[in-house]
Amino acid sequence: MNKNILLPAIFFLLAAANLSAQSLVARKNSFNTGWKFFLGDDVAASTPSFNDASWRILDLPHDWSIELPFDKDSPTGNGGGALVGGMGWYRKTFSMPLTNKGKHITIIFDGVYRNSEVWINGNFLGKRPYGYTSFEYDLSVYLKYGNEKNVIAVKVDNSQQPNSRWYSGSGIYRNVWITVTDNLHVLYNGTFISTPEVSAASASIDLTVALGYQLQVFSKKDQARRVIVKTIIYDKDGKKITDQSSPNVIALPYPGRDTTKIKQQFKISSPRRWSVDDPYLYKAITQVIMDGKILDEYITPFGIRSFRFDADKGFFLNGIPVKILGVCDHHDLGCLGTAINKSALQRQLQILKNMGCNAIRTSHNPPAPELLDLCDEMGFLVMDEAFDMWKKEKTKYDYHLDWDAWHRKDLEDQVMRDRNHPSVFIWSIGNEIMEQWEKDSSGTRIASELASIVHSLDTTRPITSACNSPYPNNPLIASGALDLIGYNYEHNNWPGFHERFPGKIFISTESVSALETRGHYDMPSDSIRRWPIKWDKPFSDGNPDTTCSAYDNCSTPWGSTHEETLKILKKHDFLSGMFIWTGFDYIGEPTPYPWPARSSYFGIIDLAGFPKDVYYMYQSEWTKKPVLHLFPHWNWKTGDTVDVWAYYNNADEAELFLNGKSLGTKRKSGDELHVWWRVKYEPGTIRAVSKKDGKIVLTREIKTAGAPVKIILEADRKNLNGKDDELCFVTAKIVDKDGNLVPDASNLIHFEVSKEGSIAGVDNGSETDLSSFKSNEHKTFNGLCLAVIRSKQKAGIIHLTASADGLQSAIISIQTK
Repeated sequence: MNKNILLPAIFFLLAAANLSAQSLVARKNSFNTGWKFFLGDDVAASTPSFNDASWRILDLPHDWSIELPFDKDSPTGNGGGALVGGMGWYRKTFSMPLTNKGKHITIIFDGVYRNSEVWINGNFLGKRPYGYTSFEYDLSVYLKYGNEKNVIAVKVDNSQQPNSRWYSGSGIYRNVWITVTDNLHVLYNGTFISTPEVSAASASIDLTVALGYQLQVFSKKDQARRVIVKTIIYDKDGKKITDQSSPNVIALPYPGRDTTKIKQQFKISSPRRWSVDDPYLYKAITQVIMDGKILDEYITPFGIRSFRFDADKGFFLNGIPVKILGVCDHHDLGCLGTAINKSALQRQLQILKNMGCNAIRTSHNPPAPELLDLCDEMGFLVMDEAFDMWKKEKTKYDYHLDWDAWHRKDLEDQVMRDRNHPSVFIWSIGNEIMEQWEKDSSGTRIASELASIVHSLDTTRPITSACNSPYPNNPLIASGALDLIGYNYEHNNWPGFHERFPGKIFISTESVSALETRGHYDMPSDSIRRWPIKWDKPFSDGNPDTTCSAYDNCSTPWGSTHEETLKILKKHDFLSGMFIWTGFDYIGEPTPYPWPARSSYFGIIDLAGFPKDVYYMYQSEWTKKPVLHLFPHWNWKTGDTVDVWAYYNNADEAELFLNGKSLGTKRKSGDELHVWWRVKYEPGTIRAVSKKDGKIVLTREIKTAGAPVKIILEADRKNLNGKDDELCFVTAKIVDKDGNLVPDASNLIHFEVSKEGSIAGVDNGSETDLSSFKSNEHKTFNGLCLAVIRSKQKAGIIHLTASADGLQSAIISIQTK
C-alpha cells in the first residue's frame, strides 16, 4: 500500500522544502474508534436520526463471528469454521472541523467482509460485495462542519452461506481511515514507482503521480498560478538522496473534476538493494505546491531490487540465485479471528522468519495492507493472489455471483494498491479455478482478460495461477496468459516439468498438505498415513481423538509429507521454489476429520502460534543457525517401543543417550533430512548430542515429567507502547516440580488481568477445542495455552495472573507506556 500519510513530525522534510509546518495538510487519520455495532438488521439504521443508544460501543477492526459459539449446524459448515455469519450494522457519529470545509475528504475501508453498503448522513455512497478489497468513498459534498454532527452507517451482509471454503470472519475487520486533502491532491493509490534498471553501481527509478482536482480550485485568475509537483527521495535514515520538480503540470481549464499524470525519473548511485536478508527501504515524498505552499504530500516507501526467473536455473534476486522458501496462509489470526492486528501479524511473520521462510502466498485473496508493509520491512517475497474462483462457483453464495459486475474493479484496485511494494513479486489471478476443466473457451478467455488488466497497470511482475491441473491442455495455461506455470501439488511430477513444459518457468504455488497435531505421535513413525482416502469421500478411519501424527508421517492423498516434498525441491535448480500448505493452522477446513474438528491440521505452526516438530526440520534446512531438535516427549508406558527423531544441522552426526547409556550414533545419508532410533521406553532422560569433526555442537535432552505442579508464564515482549493496538502474547505452560513440561496436561487455566489491560483472546492450538476464544479461561492442550493481552492505552503496569485448581499460580507484569 502507498503510505499516503502526512508525517508533520518529519522535520527534515520541512527544512528541505523551506516551508513552515502550518503550510502542510493533514492527510490520513485513523477512523477506528467510537463505533456502535448491532448484530442483526434494521432497515432504518442508515438514517441519521436513528436511535442507536442501545448498540454496543467498540473499536475497529472487528470480527463479530469470532465472538460467537461454534455451531455444528452453522450454514458456514466445518469448512467455514462452524462459526455463524449473519448481518450487522456499524454506525459512527463524528464532527468535522470548520477548518476542513472546502477540502477534499474521503473515507477508506481496507476491507469489509462482505456485501458492505455505506451511507453518510443518509446519503448512499456505494456497495462493495468482495470482502477482501480496499475501497474509498468521497464524503466532501455530504459533510456538515463545526458543531453539526455527521453519521456514517455501514451495513455488512454475511448472511448468505456458505460463501467461503475457509473461515472468512464477518464485519469491518480491517482498518478504516479518513483522509483530508486540498482539492488539488495526489489521488488514493496515486503513485506508481518502479526500478527498471538496477545494478550495484546505479539504479533508475520511474515514478508516475496521478493528481486529482476540482474546477473550482482554479478561477480564471488562478490560471496564471504555477502548480509544481516535487518529489524528494530519502534513504532509510532520512538523508536526502535526490529530488526533481515538475513545473506547470496542469493545463487549464478542465470541466469539473479531472485527473492528470506526471512522470518523473531519477538515478541513484550505489543503491542499497532490497532483499530477503537486507530489506532496505527508501521513501519518495511527493509534494503538490502552489504559490510556494504545500497543498498535499504523499509518501511512497519503496525498495530498489531486480529479480528474474530462469527456466533452467530458477529465481534470481539482485542477480543472486535464491530458492523461494514459502508458505501459504489464510487471513485469520487464530483466536483474534480476522480482525487485523499488526503486532499479531508481526508475531506470525517473525516465527516464520526464524524458521527460514522467505516468502508468503496470500491465499486466496488480496491481503490486509499491513501484511505487505511488514513483508517489505522484514524481508519476505509475496505472491499476491486475487481470487479463489471466477464465474464457476465453489460454494453456493461465493464471489462467482459478483464476478461479472466486480472482477475488473476489484483486480484493478488490488494491483494499484499493492504495486509499490518491493515484497510483491508475483501476481496470482486465481486458485484452483473451476474453469480449468471447462471444455468451452471460458477459462482461456478469462485468464487472458485478467492478465490484460494486470499488465495495463503493472508490467514489472510475472503472472501465475495456482493450477491443480498443471497440464498443457489446461485452458488457463494454454491461453498463454501465465508467465509462470503454477503447480498445486503433484510433487512427483516436478522433476519432469520440462518434458511437460519445454522452456517454461516452474513455481510450486501450493505444496505438501501434511497433517499434524502438535504433541501427538503415531507409531511406527516410518509408516505414512494418507488421510482421507480421497478428497471427496467421507473419512471414518483415523484416531478416535481426532489427532494426526506429528512425526511428519501423515498427509492428504493429494499432497505429501514435508520431507517427501523438500527432498525433491532441493535436487533441481529449475524448481524456483514452493509455497507450503500451510504456515499456520487456520480456522475452517478441518481435514481429514469432520465435526468436532473446526480448524485445519495443515500448519507447520498451530493456531496458537506454537511450532509443531516439523518446524525444526525446516529450520535445520533453511537457516544457518545451529539446530538440534529431539522428539517426542518422554512420558510413555514402561516397555513401549518409541521412535525417537532428531533434526540437526551444522553437524556430521547425532548420538542418542537413554539415562546416560549410548543408543548409537546416526548420520543422515543420501537425501535424508532426519535421523531416528527405535527405543524401548524406560522413564528418565533421553539426550541427543550433535557433533562436527568429533566436537560437540549442541546437546538436547527431554526428561520424563511428573505430575503437574505449577504454571509458568512467558511473554513475547516486556513492554507495550499503548498505541496502535499492540498486543502481548503470553504462553502458559504446565510443568512438574522440576520445571519439565507435562506433555499431556489439559488443566483449565483462569486468567485475570489488571485494569490497565484486557484479554483479547485465548487459545491452545487444539483443532477440536470448541471453547470460546473470547474468554478469561481456557484448557491447556498438551501442556500449553495462550493468552493475548491488550493495553487500554494507559501508562502503567499490566499484571496477568494465571491459576488452575491444584496448581501453583503464576503472575507476569507487562509495562505500558
